[in-house]
Amino acid sequence: MPMIQGDGVRLYAEEAGSGHPIVWLHEFAADYRTWEAQVRRFGRSHRCITYNARGYPPSEVPQNDADYTFEREREDLGAVLDSFGIERAHVVGLSMGAYTGLMFALRHPERVTSLLFASGGSGAFGDTRKAFLGEVRAAAESIIEHGMEAAADGIAVGATRVQLQNKDPRGWEEFKQYLSEHSAVGSGLTMRNFQAGRPSLYDFEAELSQLDVPVLLAVGDEDDPVIETNVFLKRVLPRAGLWIAPRTGHGINLEEPAAFNQMAADFFSAVEAGQWTRRDPRAAPANPTLGGAQPQS
Repeated sequence: MPMIQGDGVRLYAEEAGSGHPIVWLHEFAADYRTWEAQVRRFGRSHRCITYNARGYPPSEVPQNDADYTFEREREDLGAVLDSFGIERAHVVGLSMGAYTGLMFALRHPERVTSLLFASGGSGAFGDTRKAFLGEVRAAAESIIEHGMEAAADGIAVGATRVQLQNKDPRGWEEFKQYLSEHSAVGSGLTMRNFQAGRPSLYDFEAELSQLDVPVLLAVGDEDDPVIETNVFLKRVLPRAGLWIAPRTGHGINLEEPAAFNQMAADFFSAVEAGQWTRRDPRAAPANPTLGGAQPQS
């Protein structure tokens, strides 16, 4: 079993392919297996690394709250890169993984070739943050008390998951099955500490405005909890683009694998060709739409 050393825990990891590395970071309700459609595509041209976060078997499941902070998850990513001898990589994260990727880019920008930030930002927006935190804390306790099968039944039919069920019932069943196999302790402690304990992305506005890393923000237009935050990130991050998939929810790579893969391929190609540059200052939101044109009387 391919286990590597993370930040104080052993993590399950797999690799495929060769070329410039891509590290894929899963979301709360997923694991390394849900990147399969991406690894099969990009393993032909890149070195793909997938791993399960701490608390997600066969990775180790620590028993203490302090082991599940966003800082520990961030340092796990660095440890994964080190374990595979990787100096720099494209980082692709979905939701929880997107947050980890962004925090890593802020701390170690020299190690991030690019960041694909997909479905990230739940709980960051100020108007909904208080309600989000209350919901997450209650869900964490429910997971620990009632187990993952009950949790999977609820999460899989959430407002941003039914899109996958409607488009791809077979894929949705597989997603739900994977989710039910997770550790209740690991998932509950992840939700209680990482999800409910991480700072809002809005708290990092000053640092984000200075981040000189190519970023592509990817969201589904029915993933309502993250849309406003991604618009904020597009305006703040100097080298960010925003890609929106229509009629799509949270698990964007599962719902629309072909479109997601093409979007990612175009992004990686542009970055590797040196074409994903900073936003033209003339395109700043505060500048006049008509430029220097003057209306004629």
